[in-house]
Amino acid sequence: MENQKICQSCGMPMTKDEEFGTNAGGSKNEEFCCYCFKNGAFTADCTMEEMIDFCASVPGLFQDKEQAKKEMRQSFPKLKRWAAE
Repeated sequence: MENQKICQSCGMPMTKDEEFGTNAGGSKNEEFCCYCFKNGAFTADCTMEEMIDFCASVPGLFQDKEQAKKEMRQSFPKLKRWAAE
């Protein structure tokens, strides 16, 4: 899918308006999803590893949680939120 937006914090694909986070004024944030970013701030103050653990633990999302964590450890450092870490 061309130009597909993914959350720059958790990697979730964002395809519907309601999946996008919101800026302080309530406008849509194009970089982060609604689960990671609301009202202009991150919803959780966490490290990249804590985010990986949280994402891997979402029920029904991954069959092999350890393989999912391994893949996230490779892809997350490329996301804007974690690139500086």
